[in-house]
Amino acid sequence: MNQPRILTVRPEPGEYAWTSGGAPPVARIAPGTVLDLYTEDCFAGKVRSKNDLVSEFCQFPFLNPQTGPSHVEGAEPGDTVAVHFVSIEPARDWAASTTVPLFGTLTSTHTTASLQPPLPETVWIWQLDRDRRTAHFSAHDGDFEIVLPMDPMHGTVGVAPANLQVRSARVPDAHGGNMDIPEMRAGVTCHLGVNVEGALLSLGDGHAPQGEGETCGVAVECAMNTVVIVELLKGITTPWPRLESDTHIISTGSARPLEDAFRISQPDLLQWLVRDYGFSELDAYQFATQTVESPLTNVCDTNYTCVAKLRKEWPPARETHRGLHARLREAAVLLPH
Repeated sequence: MNQPRILTVRPEPGEYAWTSGGAPPVARIAPGTVLDLYTEDCFAGKVRSKNDLVSEFCQFPFLNPQTGPSHVEGAEPGDTVAVHFVSIEPARDWAASTTVPLFGTLTSTHTTASLQPPLPETVWIWQLDRDRRTAHFSAHDGDFEIVLPMDPMHGTVGVAPANLQVRSARVPDAHGGNMDIPEMRAGVTCHLGVNVEGALLSLGDGHAPQGEGETCGVAVECAMNTVVIVELLKGITTPWPRLESDTHIISTGSARPLEDAFRISQPDLLQWLVRDYGFSELDAYQFATQTVESPLTNVCDTNYTCVAKLRKEWPPARETHRGLHARLREAAVLLPH
């Protein structure tokens, strides 16, 4: 077996992308390439202590830096790029979270304005034990402390949008972007529809961990060392990002209001069942209604994100995405550690 090409990308501070689309590629990669990436946290590493307020140390809109984009050779509109997460490992022994004035679910925002004053800006520094795989929470007001399991994932994975659009890296939509899906962890394959030649794949926004919904708008934000395998599925369209794990198939939807995000993810799952699992549309509707899991992944960004999850053991045993997830899982095991 030929050894895969491994490309290491360690951006300098001025080499990150801040948008999906609109940024020149930092690399051209052939399908099957292994990317060994460093991704900076959403604050670009500038929030390092309880005294480092986002409003003072970060400059809007330069938040959520992305590593990339990478031009995937042969990728054309109508194809699908597959990103298999081999490993996602915190690059530091600490991570940061914060409340941000006029941002988050449980406060006034610029788009849902009220006379309620903004929440105070408060920073929490989480200590990470990378050997024990734990994250240590310490209350800002009081003496409560607890050690929680670490569950590293990437909040932002995406390609360039369609129709010449350039979107902030903070925005989730049909191209992917800042979806904040906790399932975007090691061992999972993310499928993204290609909108422009080369796809222009980028990722960032590491979290270790994040609860469903990312309610305050900020997870346990962490720089990551991440290894992915990038593959290309020619002639397979993916209108909205889809994930496949060993246990679930997962459709996504991002929009406002929240109901629209839900109503994107659900029919996408039905269409997946029709295309690859042999269901009629109405049978898929009934089957998914009784079996689907529908977590909220982000209820704070410019668009909200819902997912529709289905256990793979329940539909008929069929191949989806040409069996690529299983092959990538096998390839990941053979990579040098």
